[in-house]
Amino acid sequence: MGTPGVDHPRPDTEVEVTSLGRDVSVGARVEVAGPTVLVIRPSAGEFVDAQVVRVGERISLFWQGPEGGRGLPADVTTVERGVAPRWHLQVAGPAEEVQRRTAVRARVALPVSLRRNGGEATGTTVDLSEAGTRAVLEGWGSAPEAGSPLELTLQLEDGPLVTRAEVARQQARGVRWLMSIRFVGLAEKEQDRLRRRVFQALREERARTIE
Repeated sequence: MGTPGVDHPRPDTEVEVTSLGRDVSVGARVEVAGPTVLVIRPSAGEFVDAQVVRVGERISLFWQGPEGGRGLPADVTTVERGVAPRWHLQVAGPAEEVQRRTAVRARVALPVSLRRNGGEATGTTVDLSEAGTRAVLEGWGSAPEAGSPLELTLQLEDGPLVTRAEVARQQARGVRWLMSIRFVGLAEKEQDRLRRRVFQALREERARTIE
């Protein structure tokens, strides 16, 4: 029958679904879970009508198991549309221990501020991932060197994200800094917020390209 949480996600678990053919990912919640069949409900804010998954498509499912990340392949058997979309999946292979994939980066312009040594610099992000950001800031004094600790506040649409960070690299252009910043000790739920925002930006960019 398999072990819930290890061989397949438990009901009410948050999962990440990736379409292997098109490299599109969305968050979802498991409604029905068994060793061979799953029913999941994609997050309302991330569902893009009929183009996220298609019947017959192979997807990858990721969730946090009791001892780390777990993943399994599945095939989409039914796509229910409407106000409460649901996807029915047929498990296509055994679950395995997996690490989160390399952080996906997208061009996103959001207000950001940095605090260091009692001073504050403000600016706008150039791009964003769950691991860090690149931003243009109005600086003060000497630009901080690589490895310098910072407190970063990022203004996401669903509320500010505040985290410790450090400078990965920087380029000073007068009083303006182009800075690559690495997030430090970011909680999993905050990584999920960033991941959702990144995939939203990728979908928007894809839609503009199609137009």
